[in-house]
Amino acid sequence: MKPSRPLYEREPELAAAARAVDDLCGAQAVGGLLVFSGEAGLGKTALLAEIRAMAADRCTVWSARGGETVTSVPFHVVRQLLQPALDRFPPDETRALFGDWYDTTAPALGLAEPSGPQPDPQGVRDGLDFVVARLASRLSHRPLLLMVDDAHWADGESLTWLASFTARLGELPPLVVQAHRPQELAERNASYVADRDAEGGSDGQGATTRVALRALTPDATAELVRAALGEHADDPFCREVWAVTGGNPYEAVELVAKVQDQELAPVEESAGQLRELGASARGSGLVARLERLGTNANRFAWAAAVLGTDISQELAATLAGMSSAEAADCTARLRDARIVSGFDPLEFVHPLIATAVYRSIPPATRTAMHGRAAWAITRAGLGAAAASRHLLEVHPDDDQELVAQLREAAGQHLAVGAPEAARRCLERALEEPPRPKDRAVLLYELGCATLLSSPPTTVQHLRAALDMPGLDDGLRVDATFRLAAALAHNNQLKDAAISLAAEAARTAPGPGLMRLQAAHFMWEGMQATEDDGPARSRRLTRNADHLKGRDNAERALLTLRAFDAMLRGENAQLIVDLCERALIDGSPARGLGWTDSEWGFELPTMVGITYAFTDQLDRAESLFGEAVRAFEISGWSGAHLAFAHTLLGMVHRRRGRLAEAEGFLREGLRLADRVGSGLPVHWDAACLLIDTLLARGRVAEARKIADRYHFGPPYPSAMVLPDGPCVRGRLLLAEGRKEEAIAELEAAGAALEPRERHNGIWAPWAGDLARALADDDPGRAAHLAARARVHAERFGTDTAIGEALRCVSLFAPPEEAEQLLADALRHLEKSSSAYEHALARVDYGVAIGSHRELARAQKQAMACGAEGLAARAQQARASIRSAE
Repeated sequence: MKPSRPLYEREPELAAAARAVDDLCGAQAVGGLLVFSGEAGLGKTALLAEIRAMAADRCTVWSARGGETVTSVPFHVVRQLLQPALDRFPPDETRALFGDWYDTTAPALGLAEPSGPQPDPQGVRDGLDFVVARLASRLSHRPLLLMVDDAHWADGESLTWLASFTARLGELPPLVVQAHRPQELAERNASYVADRDAEGGSDGQGATTRVALRALTPDATAELVRAALGEHADDPFCREVWAVTGGNPYEAVELVAKVQDQELAPVEESAGQLRELGASARGSGLVARLERLGTNANRFAWAAAVLGTDISQELAATLAGMSSAEAADCTARLRDARIVSGFDPLEFVHPLIATAVYRSIPPATRTAMHGRAAWAITRAGLGAAAASRHLLEVHPDDDQELVAQLREAAGQHLAVGAPEAARRCLERALEEPPRPKDRAVLLYELGCATLLSSPPTTVQHLRAALDMPGLDDGLRVDATFRLAAALAHNNQLKDAAISLAAEAARTAPGPGLMRLQAAHFMWEGMQATEDDGPARSRRLTRNADHLKGRDNAERALLTLRAFDAMLRGENAQLIVDLCERALIDGSPARGLGWTDSEWGFELPTMVGITYAFTDQLDRAESLFGEAVRAFEISGWSGAHLAFAHTLLGMVHRRRGRLAEAEGFLREGLRLADRVGSGLPVHWDAACLLIDTLLARGRVAEARKIADRYHFGPPYPSAMVLPDGPCVRGRLLLAEGRKEEAIAELEAAGAALEPRERHNGIWAPWAGDLARALADDDPGRAAHLAARARVHAERFGTDTAIGEALRCVSLFAPPEEAEQLLADALRHLEKSSSAYEHALARVDYGVAIGSHRELARAQKQAMACGAEGLAARAQQARASIRSAE
């Protein structure tokens, strides 16, 4: 629909929009972000209406508008954008449209009741991306234009989705046109535009264009006046309209309308009355004008302002305490006065009017009306979440029913992937306040609500809950378990272990105690440094070795024991047996599952990692494939899915499928980057990617990853997958920085040896240090290699033994070295580690001077994606040919 009046002095803005629409509709279909900013009344809404008309015949246009009183309603803007399109489909087609994302995303749009585990907000956003793409392709083959007016009042969930959507949806590049007031956006600390630039700067999606609207000049204001009042409006009169309104288009239009209402002649003699007329269009003047419409109309306008947007006439009547007939009469009077528009639902003619009316309500009356609105919404069966925006505005009054409603609303917000909305409800419930016996439980709920978004806040709330009476034994165990997880994710593993030990000391024997003990063992063992690792390992052995895996507590302890034994390099067959007891039918699905809210995803992860480093790569890949599917189905597509991709990358690295490993690891980093920076998964994915790139011979690329993700000291308090200092030492060696590499590898050994962590595949410091010292200190180097061989043979996997023999061969006489390398090949042929097998074959081919062996090695290296190793084999072949 075109605006009801022409636009003045908006040629640059319309030209920018025309270019953006042309780019969107062109052969390349280039989308982007077009942002119009300006103070209230400068004509942003009229401009967007003109752009909509401009694009209507060429694009699929969806639009939405933020509202001052609904900023706390999660997904309010998203629902406005999508629901009209979704309403065209019957329920069964809607479900098919969502596909696997239905359970994750449909609840956020109000289309289904939540089910399954609490969704990750990133998963909800990914599901929205999918649904928008499917909708756009089903409804039209035309490109997609999304328009968001008053974005400074959009809810945070919608803004965050729009930011990621415009940056990521490469296969359906949208044009997003946004209008906002800059000051209000800054005051809300909204980061939509900044986030979009950060995420979309290199995706080729199209530019971000920002245009700041300016007030009208005196000449343009005169045009506006004469278009409405006639060409006989003289220059002094027009100039005074500009002076009174400051060139604000909305105020100028309203002032001209007042002139028409008053039948005032548009000449210099009337100009003195304009200032008083202008005051009636805003602030106290508008309020006075509203009051002159009568008590009923005034009260109805108040009710409409409290409801905010999409105002139901019936609900407004209930809130105002009047009949339907009275409400209809009030609506007609308010429409005639240009205060509201529409019928049912109603809207205020301009946000400035809505704001003025809302702020004119006496504070006590406004609070009471919000309370009544919450009551009416609840009575209408719309649920606690819908009523919560009004409950947030009610003054604290020791109302336990309100506390219960807010807690219920928080649960509903969490169930649709809106933890920030849940946090607001629970924090407001604390202010009521709750009964003393309920306060600890409420703090516990608040801590759980902020676990994904803010581990430090979770720590604060859960510690407060544990420090006061009110939690039963089960909740105390769960709160402590979650507190430890939050501390661990906040790089405070030692504090996590201390908290678990303290709570375990006061917990009676039973499943709760076993859960605390398992978590204590886990976070102690995951620390990068530890006071007495061997003693902890002995305690874990005593606690776990006799267990059968009859319940999740036993399975958790068996998992931790297997993982610890793998790091220590104990007998691999024993370790695999422990893993088998930790699983049910070879899968965590019926035991410690990937989305299990009681135990967390760390335990099945540890089983899979243990398999990967004991040459059980098929088992590891199967488990991590399950993880990807479980996280995708549950909408956990933030750090959880990033970690699952990282783990699959690790399996491919161990298999020697280096190109595939690189792909999974880069995807893991991409997914992690969307969530934040410096996360544990960033360290793991960067470490594995560096190791993989080094195996491929791409040292410069490995350095770029190390620099981009600050991979180096200080390391996090949690261990890195695999050992971080070992991988950095390997990088330094590849760069020719031998002295730095030796220092790094010696430090790694000094940290690992006292803990008796001798797995040379997880932490290959000894072999790499031996190679670094070979020329300068061959005696020490040979000793290191020999010790690594002893540990590898104790561990017993073909990969570990083969790698150890390959290292020992460096320090043996030629004939013995040939036999050692032949033995290494024999072991590595039986393993699944194709890259290490290719390494050994290159070394063997060089040792025996065999062109044939080196040709085989070159082929193996190319099959692995190890271009650097293949080049080394080719050079060795050339040397043999030249010697012949």
